[in-house]
Amino acid sequence: MTPEGTTLVPVLGDQLSLGLSSLAGADPATTVVLMMEVSDETAYVRHHKTKLVYILSAMRHHAQALREAGWRVDYVALDDPENSGSFTGEIARAIQRHDPARIAVTEAGEWRVAAMLDGWETLFGIPVKILPDTRFLATHAEFEAWAEGRKAMRMEFFYREMRRKTGLLMNGDKPVGGEWNYDTQNRKPAKGDLLMPRPHAFAPDAITRAVIALVAERFADHPGSLDGFAYAVTAADAERQADLFFAHALADFGPYEDAMLSGERYLWHSILSPYINSGLLDPLDLCRRAEAAYRAGRAPLNSVEGYIRQIIGWREYMRGIYWREGPDYVTRNFLDHHRALPGFYWTGETDMHCMAEALGQTLATAHAHHIQRLMVTGNFALLIGADPTQVHAWYLEVYLDAYEWVELPNTLGMSQFGDGGLIASKPYIASGAYIDRMSDYCGRCRYDVKQRIGPDACPFNALYWDFLARHEDKLGDNMRLAMPYRNWRRTDPAKQQALRAQAAGFLATLD
Repeated sequence: MTPEGTTLVPVLGDQLSLGLSSLAGADPATTVVLMMEVSDETAYVRHHKTKLVYILSAMRHHAQALREAGWRVDYVALDDPENSGSFTGEIARAIQRHDPARIAVTEAGEWRVAAMLDGWETLFGIPVKILPDTRFLATHAEFEAWAEGRKAMRMEFFYREMRRKTGLLMNGDKPVGGEWNYDTQNRKPAKGDLLMPRPHAFAPDAITRAVIALVAERFADHPGSLDGFAYAVTAADAERQADLFFAHALADFGPYEDAMLSGERYLWHSILSPYINSGLLDPLDLCRRAEAAYRAGRAPLNSVEGYIRQIIGWREYMRGIYWREGPDYVTRNFLDHHRALPGFYWTGETDMHCMAEALGQTLATAHAHHIQRLMVTGNFALLIGADPTQVHAWYLEVYLDAYEWVELPNTLGMSQFGDGGLIASKPYIASGAYIDRMSDYCGRCRYDVKQRIGPDACPFNALYWDFLARHEDKLGDNMRLAMPYRNWRRTDPAKQQALRAQAAGFLATLD
């Protein structure tokens, strides 16, 4: 018998935190926690198989943790024959089972789901309280206040506000070390290192093995592999991964955070973003641990500042942009790009070694670090003129840490310049020289990074100059592109024509 005055608390798949706002202050004796695996969420894009296993297994383990903490959990599995397939359908069925007096839910992370939550009170005729997500530092109102009146919303200035708010790496009202940002010290190429830290590999338990079998059966046509699934799916194991990062990788994270090496998927990166974004780890706690490592002399300032900036800077900033710009942000296409992504984005089969490396590890593990995403796969998509909405959908599909609120502004805005400069002050484009400088990829490629024209020329080279030529009307006055445009305009017309013909020939092979 359900107690009178029951509160129904839906907990979504990216809300796997015991301290969730909808549970704070709730009475376990009169609360039913509802967790739902629904087909609408597993298939609105073709999520990587590994991503599906991670989310579903982490949800099932979190349900166990909630029960152990004293909560009554009503869990609807994906293969439940009565499963309606949608959040709203499962709320309706739960209301029939529990006859709640009210619903309390932490706000959704995405516009699509937020619209569902907004409609529940009218649809079901019971009070619905939507609570703020207190796992973020900046409220929606705080970001709006910061953004008000700004023509260009640069992350750097927002980041400084978050530093002041948290006190992280601050001496009073001044940044530790006298500078806010040490990114110029964090651009070193790396060499193979036998002592490079390796992330933990967590053997799947019975729950995860059951999920792997379910995903293999139901989502066989989705991209990616299920071989060797080894991610943490509990808060305790995610904390173990964090412990390893702070003990063995943080010190060298900064200098080599942009580096890329063949066969090395992780280098000194933390591999913690999936756990942060799904709720297993507390982002502010991680930042405080990083700061403590600096103050104890265990990690240099450039590494610690760079790590903290990714979390309280970029992560919080992207969320602010996502909610401020609205659901039509996804349709923006400043450069009028409409080419379909090449098929090798789903197979990894290409002669471009840099692309094969980044795509190969993405398809194998649902992971690639930020420079592989921005300056290899993202750079290539931008140079060929790929449709930014399709590029966004691909990134949302294939990465373990990709939720729309963080992935969409990063991809459509920062990577593909679809918003025309709201986020980025220039398009993130580069020729093969950048990839050669930051990786060992080019030395293992069948193309020659030094050549611009000819059958062996690196495709990035001609594509780079062709991109600038195609978009001179929109980008020619961009101050940060002044030097490349000056070089292009000084180039002999016959050489310009040859470069553009080289690019056109390559693009034709993609059609």
